[in-house]
Amino acid sequence: MLQVRGRYLLVFLGVQLVVMALLYHEGYRKRVAYFLGIFYKGGTLTMLASLHNASLPGDVYANLSLIARPPLPPDDLPYCPEVSPFLGGPIRVTFPPYLTLEDIVRKNPYVSKGGRYRPPDCDSIHKTAVIIPHRNREQHLKYLLYYLHPFLQRQQLSYGIYIIHQAENYIFNRAKLLNVGFKEAMKDEDWDCIFFHDVDLIPEDDRNMYTCDRFPKHVAIAMDKFGYKLPYKTYFGGVAALSPEQYMKMNGFPNNYWGWGGEDDDIAVRVALSGMVISRPSVQYGRYRMIKHGHDKGNEQNPKRFNLLAKTKRTWKQDGMNTLEYQLLSKELQPLYTNITVFIGTEKGMQRST
Repeated sequence: MLQVRGRYLLVFLGVQLVVMALLYHEGYRKRVAYFLGIFYKGGTLTMLASLHNASLPGDVYANLSLIARPPLPPDDLPYCPEVSPFLGGPIRVTFPPYLTLEDIVRKNPYVSKGGRYRPPDCDSIHKTAVIIPHRNREQHLKYLLYYLHPFLQRQQLSYGIYIIHQAENYIFNRAKLLNVGFKEAMKDEDWDCIFFHDVDLIPEDDRNMYTCDRFPKHVAIAMDKFGYKLPYKTYFGGVAALSPEQYMKMNGFPNNYWGWGGEDDDIAVRVALSGMVISRPSVQYGRYRMIKHGHDKGNEQNPKRFNLLAKTKRTWKQDGMNTLEYQLLSKELQPLYTNITVFIGTEKGMQRST
């Protein structure tokens, strides 16, 4: 028995020496990433993941217990594998009535101030900022943060979450808040992908990757509200992703849609007018559950939306990021997100009432 154990020990030490030799050669991080990829595909993590039935919704926090910080300095971490070993597929979405922000903080120990995260065990090649327009939806925000943080960690992304809060009780302007979020987030870091995310939509499958594509990507294509089907071909609402280059090519989003409706269709038209097309994930992956709610006060249906849409071909180059005006009131680094409060004006302009 001792001889058998001795042989196993010698084999183990031999493998360690081979790995260490590889680390000293050129292409160190790529070789380590390759080595880890083999481990992920054929080793312990895959065996653990195989216990999960991908056809059944699971707990979004289940795989996070497998993430550990290795004894390596941050600059020596290997690149994350092409496909994260922590993906679990369908997610079970429920809305616990007594959820608190403190509960969410405890369940996400690797999230740092401002809602920032970097994988502790590898160097991600993707940097995603999530922009969430917000006003008077605190309970919805808790649910979204509860699911979104582990969802993104399972994808091994480096990410930051930004809440763009519209100050005062003027009519809500979702698209203009998204423009503000883009501009403020890009001041912090050179994000390579920006996700524009409604606060009331919870993703239901972590294979719906929060990374950008060659063209603007619409990801909320199968909401329970619409029977898990795309309501119409050019729909671009709910959750969408653009690279900074794509976003500026279409001059961002319109600033003049006050109230509910119309801005999503305007954005879809801008995509086409700027010479791009809309990409989408599969219906199987792009599933979302909407938190039920009525129309908010101050976000009533926009009676001018059809007239504005009819003019998009003439106005898209004159209304967008190149004409964005707002007043930054505060920027606070909360434990789970960066909160940006802004005054974006009214239909009549930027003059504030006294």
